[in-house]
Amino acid sequence: MSAEHFWKDKRVLVTGGAGFIGAEIVRQLSQLKVCRISVLDKLTYAADLDRLHGFEDCFSLSKMALEDKLGVRKAFKDAQPDIVIHAAAESHVDRSIDGPEDFIGSNIVGTFNLLQNALEFWNEKGNPEQFKLLHISTDEVYGALGETGFFDETSPYDPRSPYSASKAASDHLVKAWWHTYKLPVITTNCGNNYGPWQFPEKLIPLMVANAIDGKPLPLYGDGQQVREWIHVTDHVSALLLAIEKGSTGETYLIGSGEEKTNRSVVEGICDRLHQKHPDKKTFSDLIAYVQDRPGHDQRYALDASKFRSKTGWSPKNTFEQGLIDTVDWYVENQLWWRQIQAEKYHQERLGIF
Repeated sequence: MSAEHFWKDKRVLVTGGAGFIGAEIVRQLSQLKVCRISVLDKLTYAADLDRLHGFEDCFSLSKMALEDKLGVRKAFKDAQPDIVIHAAAESHVDRSIDGPEDFIGSNIVGTFNLLQNALEFWNEKGNPEQFKLLHISTDEVYGALGETGFFDETSPYDPRSPYSASKAASDHLVKAWWHTYKLPVITTNCGNNYGPWQFPEKLIPLMVANAIDGKPLPLYGDGQQVREWIHVTDHVSALLLAIEKGSTGETYLIGSGEEKTNRSVVEGICDRLHQKHPDKKTFSDLIAYVQDRPGHDQRYALDASKFRSKTGWSPKNTFEQGLIDTVDWYVENQLWWRQIQAEKYHQERLGIF
């Protein structure tokens, strides 16, 4: 079945649709012949409707926290979804160290309310076969790897931060609602996303912004922590394929296979900025090592062979080119992130316990 045929006339409910990944989900869905896109978003600090500029006619928005059980029930009644894509989450490790309560509320209680209302809706509709709920999670639920090896779908959970613990709990809830109630769910776990429109507390946009302003580029510890990076457009294309071709009750790891140390990512940013501004001093001179994050995991890497075999998916963006394009976007869209710096995030260090 073609993607166009699968999505034709579907009603889709997206939680967190004004977030970095959620907005890309809305943008990609808008290119398909879906019947309706309904967005639920709490519109916290990390949400931004500018991400959806030009797509306003493609979706309806309800400002709502998933912790509001009655509000979520009404959202299901209004949206009448065939597909639910659960992208809403508090997702920054440093913020979870400073304020774990928000993560418990959003990621655990919010997911519980979503599952309960999805189950009620699904049962009232007579358990339609076409209904699916996709739960988007993270590789951080598995803890940390040594210098070799990969996480796969059978890896034991071993979360190390309030963020990853809250996401692990939400994963377990989703799986329990499948095993106990047979709610048709799919779970995906992915690595570090990057690309345009990412909130500037994250590594790549933060380093670009600091470098442009001649500020220090703070690297935690020795900067040798390894992450697997995937462009947000590739991640979202994979998510939609998971819904189209994935089996309910299953978990799929989505990975690009591109592992990079934090230091090498920052050096790549500096190299690109130097290419654009050869008249300025070497940007890498701004790199500064700072106190490490408490409980910082050393390495994540994913074995995505199960998902690739099931769907035939592969990423379109190499990290090298994707990073260049991303750096260029932040250079060319300074008005967007400077407004965020002025109003929401002043580049202060978070997560020092």
